[in-house]
Amino acid sequence: MATEGIVIVGGGLAGATAAKTLRAEGFAGSVTVLAAEPHPPYLRPPLSKDYLLGTSGEEALPVAPEDWYGANDVDLRLGSRAVAMDPAARAVTLDDGSELHYASLLLATGAQPRSVPLPGSGLEGVSTFRTVEDSRRVRRALAGGGRNVVMVGSGWIGMELAAAASIYGNTVTLMGLEEVPLAAAIGPDLGGFFRSLHEAHGVRFLLPASAAEITGSSGRVTGVRTSTGELLPADLVVIAVGVVPEVGLAEAAGLGIRNGILTDASLRTGTQGVFAAGDAANALHPFTGEHHRSEHWSNALNGGKVAARSMLGLEARLDVIPYSYTDQYDVSMEYSGFSSLVSGPPVIRGSLQDKQFVAFWQREGRVVAGMNVNWPRSAKPQKAIKALIASRAGVSPGLLMDSSVPLEELPA
Repeated sequence: MATEGIVIVGGGLAGATAAKTLRAEGFAGSVTVLAAEPHPPYLRPPLSKDYLLGTSGEEALPVAPEDWYGANDVDLRLGSRAVAMDPAARAVTLDDGSELHYASLLLATGAQPRSVPLPGSGLEGVSTFRTVEDSRRVRRALAGGGRNVVMVGSGWIGMELAAAASIYGNTVTLMGLEEVPLAAAIGPDLGGFFRSLHEAHGVRFLLPASAAEITGSSGRVTGVRTSTGELLPADLVVIAVGVVPEVGLAEAAGLGIRNGILTDASLRTGTQGVFAAGDAANALHPFTGEHHRSEHWSNALNGGKVAARSMLGLEARLDVIPYSYTDQYDVSMEYSGFSSLVSGPPVIRGSLQDKQFVAFWQREGRVVAGMNVNWPRSAKPQKAIKALIASRAGVSPGLLMDSSVPLEELPA
């Protein structure tokens, strides 16, 4: 096993998991983690869920205890950015001008919020949503209730933030470019289910609609003017219109880029000694034979493990089925599968009206994605759905809909 140094660029879940896996696999060489943020690596899902709602505290965030890094001889450098890389010299240049040489380099650079060049976006009370500071700032603004909140973005983050704002007792308007929220992710029928859920809690939707200007007074936001001229009162505006992979370092070094850093299934880039994982990586998936870039925590977690083992020369492939989840009001949802393979409406087991169902998406008679809402966890629905997807077995829609047949007994 090699004992040369490994440098990890990125202090998120993928980077921290890679460092933990390297030590768990017995790697004795130097490990350096460059974390651009001033915090040890933390989990992002709680930021828009339980942490934002105040039902969990700071203890829910760390990927590993802060003292783990020192105890395991991992050089965690907070507030440290890589500004250039030289694959030929196997060197990384840091923002302080120093250089680090590596035997293997992992790019776990994550993603950045997509910018919207709106007049007034610099006003106090206007925020994007990505970091723990963003979550703390938004939580302080929401917690007292009684405020006008405008959410710009109708994806998962926008919907989770709208739910939190409503639960705190604020007046919430959500706008986005889709005709139905979440339609790009789960289709119009199930997107409509979530819209109705929010409307029952007082959220107003403006869809499709775009913001033309953010208005303010004395440096603070007062409203959002839409492209149709409507002025929405606003004490807080959160812009959550997706993220873009952070590929600048890789692109400048000549690595393959296509909606992320291109890798094979073992997370190797086309450049010797350089690997990529997490939100920034567009990895070849053995199941589909296509490249997939995922922004969900399970991809970062599993990708960190695979990248570490690959860097050590061990057999490893990122072949897990993508997974994500959300909690909104009294609805708990889990999703597994390949959204790129989804077309057409899902097959439903259970009842949308009763807010308890499983949705299956099929392609050529095989299940390629599945989503459960408020389904009993004791039935382990996601385990059954993932097994069904992995089996590639043909299943009739009638059997998928038949609640008398347990999920775990579906042909897989």
